[in-house]
Amino acid sequence: MPPLLTIERLAIAFQSGTQRVRAVRHASLQIDKGETVALVGESGSGKSVTALAILRLLTSPPAIYLNGSVRLEDVDLLSASERVLKPIRGGRIGMIFQEPMSSLNPLHTIEKQITESLWLHQGLRGPAARRRAVALLEMVGLPDAARRLDAYPHQLSGGQRQRVMIAIALANEPQLLIADEPTTALDVTIQAQILRLLGDLQRQLGMALLLITHDLAIVRKLAQRVYVMCDGEIVEEGTVAHLFARPRHPYTRRLLAAEPGGEPVRAPPEAPPVVATQNLKVWFPIRAGILRRTVGHVKAVDGISLTVREGHTVGVVGESGSGKTTLGLAVLRLETSEGSILFGGREIQGLRNRRLRPLRRQMQIVFQDPFGSLSPRLSVAQILEEGLRAHRLGADARTRAVMIAEALQEVGLDPRLRHRYPHEFSGGQRQRIAIARAMILKPRFVVLDEPTSALDRSVQTQIIDLLRVLQTHHKLSYLFISHDLKVVRALSDELLVMREGRVIEQGLAEKIFRNPRHAYTRLLLNAAFELDADLVPPTQAMTE
Repeated sequence: MPPLLTIERLAIAFQSGTQRVRAVRHASLQIDKGETVALVGESGSGKSVTALAILRLLTSPPAIYLNGSVRLEDVDLLSASERVLKPIRGGRIGMIFQEPMSSLNPLHTIEKQITESLWLHQGLRGPAARRRAVALLEMVGLPDAARRLDAYPHQLSGGQRQRVMIAIALANEPQLLIADEPTTALDVTIQAQILRLLGDLQRQLGMALLLITHDLAIVRKLAQRVYVMCDGEIVEEGTVAHLFARPRHPYTRRLLAAEPGGEPVRAPPEAPPVVATQNLKVWFPIRAGILRRTVGHVKAVDGISLTVREGHTVGVVGESGSGKTTLGLAVLRLETSEGSILFGGREIQGLRNRRLRPLRRQMQIVFQDPFGSLSPRLSVAQILEEGLRAHRLGADARTRAVMIAEALQEVGLDPRLRHRYPHEFSGGQRQRIAIARAMILKPRFVVLDEPTSALDRSVQTQIIDLLRVLQTHHKLSYLFISHDLKVVRALSDELLVMREGRVIEQGLAEKIFRNPRHAYTRLLLNAAFELDADLVPPTQAMTE
């Protein structure tokens, strides 16, 4: 039986001025009907470019197809006309994009976005299209499907938006589904649900699946065969079992070894508290009626007490909406709250901004998305200098330039790159810039809000190692917020597990990882460490 999809010696470049940058170099792969094939590699390896080339979604120029062919059975997709491609895009081939919030139209309801595909490929309209849309949402496990049709993307959670994207991709029962990093920014429990859903739908519909990811744990769960891509080239291929057991290429071995590890920095028992909260609350009012009276509250943070000592890392884990980020913002007095907040033994809850300002340089935050948190209009030097100017550090421009160079060197970046802009750096480099922006002010306490969630595993490992080094050198205290329990385990010596604004389990991280007491904690750990049975004893039940 001939393959469903065949890519032969595909070469793609991007034209930038007079320069031509090669993104894909003579890549070849094939997918059989009903098969799951994984294409893995780090960011910039050429995975997504290859996937977009299958459907000819790369804009030309600047994209240039230099060589090769892409065939869907007997159709050459690279030379096909738009008339031939139209029924294939979204018809015979469906695609799930990496970021559903960016891929879904914020101005259109979920119903319109699903039925658009049904109208284009099947001519379905009106009640028939609506019934099919409801059936698709039910198929992907979205609760209360009929009501969700009238919602807009921003009214759904990340996992729900991803299910809508899957529904759109499957609307016309494609022969091939391309899933480009379908679970990258999702919570571990939602990741597990989405992966199970994709596997179930593939078996139910008999379709082939091309899974594009940098997460090898996902590959082991779903794929039969795998291609490893590095710098635009396929450097290794084989069955999943063979490749994981006997990787041949050094790059593959490096990917397999790139799991966050090592021991957290242990604070000495006598280390003084830097931050302590008592019964901290952040309640958002729910208003209704013509007079907008308060009829209830969303209890984002509901009575949390914690202590972070000097050189100490407290990890905060939980699903999206559990209150993790709100807790971090409240501790920094960036969100209005009730309860006691001590910083260095001093109550800061009631301080006005004028008196709080001198303490701001000692309390910093590193956000989840460095590309979103770094101004695209400022160079790296200007971004780092902004904090120095705000806190009146550095006597003159020359002194500040020296401080900027030292901060960049400390996070592993070449100071000569300081005049470049954020878009000229990789994701890992941008996160190092965000860390340097915080560290240049010599803080005592740093909130790390999902600082590695969107990074490759190898880059995650580098960032975790960097954070450990900085913590040891400066005796830093971290509040580390994440849904990735593998990363949390590598950095935290104490753990808070949050659900619906409350702490349901708290204590030494290693003790909780080895012997979780609460059913919800066990659920999170089982989802995160499904491949590592020794971390969660199988005899532990999933109920209280």
